[in-house]
Amino acid sequence: MAKSFDDLVKRTASRAIREKGLRRSRELMAELFLGEVRKLTGKSQRDLAKALGIRQPSVSKLENQDDMQISTLKRIVETLGGQLDIVAEFPNASVRLKQFDAPRRARRQATGAA
Repeated sequence: MAKSFDDLVKRTASRAIREKGLRRSRELMAELFLGEVRKLTGKSQRDLAKALGIRQPSVSKLENQDDMQISTLKRIVETLGGQLDIVAEFPNASVRLKQFDAPRRARRQATGAA
């Protein structure tokens, strides 16, 4: 019977090596392009386009853009089953920007803004 790669690693690699590999794989997963994220979720461009109510060529264009609106990116990520967090990295701290969490109308009502 064939052994899985995971079984082989468990048998032959030390715990320290396995933990190092896990950390590295998490680092690599944290640095993916949008198209790679889509593929990892098992969705095709056509699947994503249908869920977003747009055409497949539009998904291709979005995946290859260097810049897009945050609301568009949020929609894509949520459609893929994720959650978008915007974090600003400063020398002494990381700040999660909550401004983009709720729809504008809900934010105005919550803060009492006009």
